Amino acid sequence: MTTDTHPQPPEIDTQTDERVMSRAALRGWRRRCPSCGSGPLLQGYLKVRHSCAVCGEELHHHRADDGPPYLTLLIVGHIIGPAMLWFFIAYEPDPYTFMAIFMVAAVALSLWFLPRLKGVIVGVQWAARMHGFGHTGT
Repeated sequence: MTTDTHPQPPEIDTQTDERVMSRAALRGWRRRCPSCGSGPLLQGYLKVRHSCAVCGEELHHHRADDGPPYLTLLIVGHIIGPAMLWFFIAYEPDPYTFMAIFMVAAVALSLWFLPRLKGVIVGVQWAARMHGFGHTGT
């Protein structure tokens, strides 16, 4: 009979539910709860709800911070930049017309992408069990 003098590490609480990253990210893109896909993720334009109204999943753990604006700028810049170059070469517009068209387009695209990308980041964090999303009954 052998006695083990080394302390055993505490049991890691592995969740039995599977969290698929792509499904959670897609639900976040649709601005829905990453857990159930039914409840709204956002309260207002960008504020993440404290918990899901349908399944009760706590959502306040998220740490989206600067990720959504950065990704929005990255994506919108890659859409608007080539579009500006093409439009300018193809039509040689008046500078004020050119600025008006592309300033409005950049703002509209940014406003459309920002809440969706925030949802994606919250969904990815939920699926990866980051920032407290892995703990139950907290």
